[in-house]
Amino acid sequence: MTLLKTLILSWLIGSLLSTASLLATSKTNLPPRAKVFVAGDSRATTAFLTDAAVVRRLVVSGLVAFSGKDSPSKAWRSLVRSNEVVGFKVTSAPGALIGTRIDVVDALVSTLIDAGHPKSNIVIWDRGSKELQSSGFVDLAGRLGVQTAATTDFGWDSTQFYESGWSGKLVFGDLEFESSLGINIPKIFESLPASNLQQNGLESSPRDRISLGRRSHVSLLLTRKLSRIITVAPVMTHNAAGINGHLVSLAFGAFDNVFRFDGEPHRTAESVPELCALDDLMPKVIFGVSDALIAQVRGEKIVRLHETLALNEIRFSADLVALDCLALADIEAARSKQQLDGEKPFKTELYGNAELLNLGVADPHRIDVIRVP
Repeated sequence: MTLLKTLILSWLIGSLLSTASLLATSKTNLPPRAKVFVAGDSRATTAFLTDAAVVRRLVVSGLVAFSGKDSPSKAWRSLVRSNEVVGFKVTSAPGALIGTRIDVVDALVSTLIDAGHPKSNIVIWDRGSKELQSSGFVDLAGRLGVQTAATTDFGWDSTQFYESGWSGKLVFGDLEFESSLGINIPKIFESLPASNLQQNGLESSPRDRISLGRRSHVSLLLTRKLSRIITVAPVMTHNAAGINGHLVSLAFGAFDNVFRFDGEPHRTAESVPELCALDDLMPKVIFGVSDALIAQVRGEKIVRLHETLALNEIRFSADLVALDCLALADIEAARSKQQLDGEKPFKTELYGNAELLNLGVADPHRIDVIRVP
């Protein structure tokens, strides 16, 4: 082979290797995509009530498709270990009609039990015990032989917290609330005259001087008991976040002193992703289930059945952000068809912020919706 031919061959090989390297690099630099598995049946609900048998079939179909296994038992065994304590996070405050529905959680928990998971290692949880009771989850847990837990009753971990510059007025049950009873009053407040306190929005009494907190503590339920989390969220509005879905439910259910984040959209958009990103929340999440049987498109937690839409779907995904973004799209589409005078579209940076923190995919064009037969 002549020198010229050798040089040409070397150049061709180099070019091919360079092109292959560029192609490989471009593939690895592609933005991530999310998969959402959707099981639907128009017979799942009738007049706002669920058909338990149809719902169970949808849950089984979605679970099997999501896991890639051929049975619900194999699916569960591939997702959780028998020694792990699995917590099903529900949204109970809105009630049984528009909150997380009993039949969806029943199907999830009962199939997990059928797979051989110990009942003692299954917990249905939310923020408040009264809401768990009134929405029927305490009765469900009793029937299935599993536990219920309220984070407000379980207590808060003093060593695990989220801190921000936004202060919130502490309420009974918050970890730092007891200090507002007048014990160990910080010297900085004692030295301020009453006029300065009032000017800064603080009362002059010792109790109110120290009733503002900048820390939100994680519940001991998450730091001490739960190994894994599965969120089961309905499709319903939230004025600050757009959707009262997986991220909002998880964040506001797991911490104390969260009311400071719930009033203004920019606070919600910044705090919720940061709360969810902490070690005891999102890293423990196995997957989320969107209870998209009936969506409430206005009214937040207040039951407004005339503002609902029957979607009759159950959605599974490891990406909570993608699930919330699909739910938000459903709400916005329904509102656009029946517009109210003066109603503005939701504007929130919450889900974009969540993607920046690598919590999931917020771009609908990068969410692959897979219909399950």
